[in-house]
Amino acid sequence: MRLRILQQLVLLALPLTLNIHAQNSQPYTLRTQSNVVLVPTTVQTKHGELIYELKPEQFVVEDNGVPQTIRVDEDTGSLGLTMVVLVQCSRSAVMESAHIAGLATMIDSIAGGAPHQIAVVSYGENPTLLGNFSSDTAVTADALAQLTPCDDSAAATFDAVAYATKLLEARDDHNRHVILLVSETRDHDSKTKAAEVIAALGRTNTVVNSVAFSPGKTEILNDLHYGEGSGPFGLLVMAVSALKKNVSHELAALSGGEYINFTTRNGFDAGMLQLTNHIHNYYLLSFQPKSGPDGNPSPGMHSIRVSVPDYPSARLRFRESYFSGALDTVPPEAQ
Repeated sequence: MRLRILQQLVLLALPLTLNIHAQNSQPYTLRTQSNVVLVPTTVQTKHGELIYELKPEQFVVEDNGVPQTIRVDEDTGSLGLTMVVLVQCSRSAVMESAHIAGLATMIDSIAGGAPHQIAVVSYGENPTLLGNFSSDTAVTADALAQLTPCDDSAAATFDAVAYATKLLEARDDHNRHVILLVSETRDHDSKTKAAEVIAALGRTNTVVNSVAFSPGKTEILNDLHYGEGSGPFGLLVMAVSALKKNVSHELAALSGGEYINFTTRNGFDAGMLQLTNHIHNYYLLSFQPKSGPDGNPSPGMHSIRVSVPDYPSARLRFRESYFSGALDTVPPEAQ
């Protein structure tokens, strides 16, 4: 029963089509239609302990401030997992390679006992597939062993995430789709627009878990001011601005994934253990948005908020937004 429900949700969840004109200087069309929105949600006490066995009626989910009728899949730990391990090899990755040396030993724990398929991709200026999807531990380990620093000046994270989502989209399965992104916090020299990345994550219903190298002081100072945009697509502008400031953090927030920042080998290992625990202990909430006159939710970026009134001090992590409707001309600030 659970598998049948999941299959229905994945087939219906946030289908997006993106038509891009041949010339980058021309506007492109972003069209979506949402029947069911999936909201992966983790609930913890203020001390960081996971809260289990919550019932659907204990959650309040709001779409642009409007409460929604939700469903909850109560056994996500047994669902299949299709994951792309996406690792930056360029720029500051050269100095971080020793810190992430334990990555290969942790992948099995992340996959858990559920059926899984794992691919490994490295990237600098361009993504490189080191190992295609496999359930064989030895094959994945061999691909991870090929991760080495590369002599690129770019770190095209948008391009790499777009590539990973295409790999996931091509899979004929009904598993959870996950990207494990290990990278800097900034994109450098991608050709893919930020709005395209947002659309692709929605189309493939992909969760991004980000493990980020700590940003330098200059990057932190540059993060202090970005405009918020205006009009019905203001949330999209805000999301794009946040992606430009910290792509790792915002990709995780938009998709309902986890963001971890590390500076040492111990910090990386501890963060990965935390991620492993959370990736198997979350609630998969879903809702069908309230429909407008045309049968679809209102166009534009929708803000999602989740709360558990019985636990007012709980710490929640959840998918924060989704996109619906048609956007014939993307505002310059959202590109």
